[in-house]
Amino acid sequence: MKKIILGICCAVAISSSIHAQTSTRSAVESLMKAANPSLELDTTMNAAQFAEWKKKMSHEMTRLMRHPDAPVAPAVKVAEAQRDGYRIEKWNSFPLPEVTVPYYVLIPDGVTRKNPAPAVLCIPGFGQTKELVAGERAGNYTLEGEPDSVLRKAAMAVHFVKEGLVAVAVDNPSFGELSDNGVNDYLVTSRFLLELGWSYLGLASWQDKVILDWMKTQPEINKDRLIVCGFSLGTEPLMALGLMDDSIYAFVYNDFLCRTRERALVMNKPDAQGRRGFPNSDEHLIPEFLTVFDFPDIVAALAPRPVICTEGGMDRDFKIISKAFEISGAPEAFEYHHYAKYADPANRQYLDTLPSGLDRSEFFRLANVDSPNHYFKLEWILPWVRTLLSQNPQ
Repeated sequence: MKKIILGICCAVAISSSIHAQTSTRSAVESLMKAANPSLELDTTMNAAQFAEWKKKMSHEMTRLMRHPDAPVAPAVKVAEAQRDGYRIEKWNSFPLPEVTVPYYVLIPDGVTRKNPAPAVLCIPGFGQTKELVAGERAGNYTLEGEPDSVLRKAAMAVHFVKEGLVAVAVDNPSFGELSDNGVNDYLVTSRFLLELGWSYLGLASWQDKVILDWMKTQPEINKDRLIVCGFSLGTEPLMALGLMDDSIYAFVYNDFLCRTRERALVMNKPDAQGRRGFPNSDEHLIPEFLTVFDFPDIVAALAPRPVICTEGGMDRDFKIISKAFEISGAPEAFEYHHYAKYADPANRQYLDTLPSGLDRSEFFRLANVDSPNHYFKLEWILPWVRTLLSQNPQ
């Protein structure tokens, strides 16, 4: 990293002698502009080069996530209840000393050790809890009484279990049952982690990996058919796990796709007070991450494993990912959909680069994002899962 900064600073020093400025914000923006991701996908690769690039991607993600090399205590089941067509169990995992991570396991009726089923790890979005994902009442950590009276779109684990999959619902760090005295303190958690040289995503992906590894040991689960489904914030641990664990069978990416580095550089329009913000808060920050790769590179590196993206973005990025799946020999394994507002190609913007000086609404418009309609896309996901598992039964 020191070499990168020194190299960038030399380049900036030369340019600043021509265009002097006093804004430190502008100067550090220039540092990021100069720090092109070192593993950005080259779509002219052949299959062998692509395979080697994927190994480098996995190595770098493993380095950046900094998962502890620590023995994990066995998970403990603490509650269970029968629901309509499935059984729900509450388990506690122990990924780190003094850390208890609870999760729910939803098992369809008829699934047993002798009749195992595919499974899906459901990672919620920002502000969502595992209770919401599992269709349970808010705060009902003991599974007493009835589930939520409304089957919500966000209850992805329930939708999956009704399709015959074992579904596991988790909390993100500092949310729900993992909050601090009932306060969702994700920013404070992130700051402590950054001071430790770690990150919120490093911790989140570690907790999810411990649970995913536990899923592989369960006799009711077909470990060769493990799907990871991430909604919004949950797509980030999905991507980290995807690069680090090649045993994951398929991925549901339920968010819009963008180049996060580009977003940070172009969403810099000053407000009425002259302040220029930053599009991501602390829980999204991982030191060096954007100097190595960006989100489209990571999704491309999941090839040839099946992936569905459900909330669009820039066609420029989907063309790159589609090319990666073509290089890997599985062009049919990648599927993507735009928001309904942008489903008609005539309604989309087609840009190779985004202009600087955008605010949030302008960025979303140019990136083909309809943020008020950000939700778990049952209409695309469930048919895709049915088709995927029917074509590849095991």
